[in-house]
Amino acid sequence: MKLFKSGALSGLLIAGTMIAAMNSASAEPIKVGIANFGEHPQLNASIAGFKEAMATNGFAEGTDVVYSESHTNFDTSLVPQMIAKLQAENPKLIYTITTPVSQIAKKALAGSGIPIVFSAVTDPVAAKLVPSWDKGDEGMTGASDLQDIAAVLEFTHKFLPDAKRLAVPYNPGEANDVALLEKVQELAPAAGFTVVPVGIDNVNDIQQRITAVAGKADVIYTPASNLIQPAIAAVSAAARQIGVPIVNSDSSAVANGTVPASFSVDYEQVGLNAGKIAAEILNGKDPVTIPPSAPSYENHAPMISKKASAAFGIEIPAEFNDCGCIVE
Repeated sequence: MKLFKSGALSGLLIAGTMIAAMNSASAEPIKVGIANFGEHPQLNASIAGFKEAMATNGFAEGTDVVYSESHTNFDTSLVPQMIAKLQAENPKLIYTITTPVSQIAKKALAGSGIPIVFSAVTDPVAAKLVPSWDKGDEGMTGASDLQDIAAVLEFTHKFLPDAKRLAVPYNPGEANDVALLEKVQELAPAAGFTVVPVGIDNVNDIQQRITAVAGKADVIYTPASNLIQPAIAAVSAAARQIGVPIVNSDSSAVANGTVPASFSVDYEQVGLNAGKIAAEILNGKDPVTIPPSAPSYENHAPMISKKASAAFGIEIPAEFNDCGCIVE
């Protein structure tokens, strides 16, 4: 074995350190694809939260990571094309938002070696994205937006003490919606409600289906549905015709005076949960070992609109006077 003199060895070590430093400094930022379903305040907030968590966990945008964002304006038929486009950019990870996008991405990227982190998925187990709430799947895990339905029902009862019949519009063709309806049906009796399911699989049917609950429901709970939420103005207009108030799963429709009240998940927090998971995966953790996260009770908040409540003929109960949750 040939031995180096100590001076030569030191020189080699210094040179090697300099080369490693130069390589590190010149390293290109990694690429992360973001596959969104469409422009919506909740979904956009989940992107903002994702990027914030990534930065907090060592992946600063522009320096350590660059994002390629795309959406299909809520057109499911265009999702495969969007996923293929993002895949062609050779990302280290793809962030998928909503159940339909995540389901299609899982099939399209199977065997690709590109991990997927989902968010804004109500029940990832029912949607077959992960095998259970205790672990992720091969190459996939993420952050659920599952609401605390018992808390939603409690808030609804306080806001509308005389309401007994709860209508729930949902899309029968979407796993998220069906899973949420089943959860409402399970918990409603204990909260003093009977449930009136309102199946809607096309936005053109909203007017007819909502007005049909006249005389059958005292309140409408509108879930975090990819069909219902983008059309919440139409749902509210129909509900106002029949005088049935709405408790929504999204506060933005309350803030702009479209619906009277909401008890909603903070979607920026959902994105933060997803971003933390993504950082763990990019640092080498196997998605299988990361259980999907769900919002805690503290990640929910009520909001009440004076304007919309008045339009629906609702007198806001006195117990909300000091809640800090009432907007004009």
